[in-house]
Amino acid sequence: MEIAPLKQNFQDWITQQWVILFGKKIIPNESEWLLGPFGKTNGIGLKFIQQLAKNEQLIIDRQQIDKGLLHSINQLNLSEKELNKLSKNVIDFYENTSNYDFDLKVKWNPLFKVFGVLLKILFSNRIEQLNIPMSNNKESKALKSEIIHLINKKTNKTKRTIWLRTFKNTEQVVYSGVYETCTIPSGQNCIKAIFPLPNGNATVILNPIVGEKGELILNSSGRKIGDSGFYFLLKDAKGNLWTKFIMSFKDKLVVSSENEKITALQTLTLWNLRVLQFEYDIKKLRTTKAIINTDFGI
Repeated sequence: MEIAPLKQNFQDWITQQWVILFGKKIIPNESEWLLGPFGKTNGIGLKFIQQLAKNEQLIIDRQQIDKGLLHSINQLNLSEKELNKLSKNVIDFYENTSNYDFDLKVKWNPLFKVFGVLLKILFSNRIEQLNIPMSNNKESKALKSEIIHLINKKTNKTKRTIWLRTFKNTEQVVYSGVYETCTIPSGQNCIKAIFPLPNGNATVILNPIVGEKGELILNSSGRKIGDSGFYFLLKDAKGNLWTKFIMSFKDKLVVSSENEKITALQTLTLWNLRVLQFEYDIKKLRTTKAIINTDFGI
């Protein structure tokens, strides 16, 4: 039996061993659509960005103006009809995400809140990742949102796009994820969000469709490996790659615009039961002053 690397926190080893026992070994050159950066065992959060840039010999660019999760909405390969229907404000948000600010409200299903507390105690605080508020917010919490590009030194082209979100009042990392597009085996272009974890990552692949009111609907609702959905990936002690597809876990994000106001509603479900809901108020910043910093001296 293959085993996860032993030199790490016990709770990380247990979860990784679960992936090996119940998951599937994958061959890298046959699963390129699924692959993404892995985290190390000595913290994720801000350290991950520095480690990734060093490992891949990339330059960190923190200029905060006109930088998007997508270089172009055309990366989603939507039909002409869908593109014409899609809200221009939503397109601008995805192509110029750094020009926007966020307020967040969280609503937990009480049945699952205990699992959120365990996640925070066992993993989130320690690895600086997935720090989700545990109380249902009546008032919004302000998020600081940064789009960080990791640039190839030779070509000067962006290789990695990282979306770093922290709470403004505490500077605690909420999410640190790599965002890109991928083409799943069916030929569908999807958005892929990669959240590094020790010796692996959690990857969410979201299938895009355009709603009747011009909203962008991103769904991870597949039923098997190769579909959109939620995946754990890891590397075992011998360097083999494994994945576990979590069919019961779904993520639906609806980004819409009405009266020039952009909102997003993200719903996480498990076994068709709502676990957690995020409500985002998305505001375009008035200032266009660029902040340039390639040193990442935090």
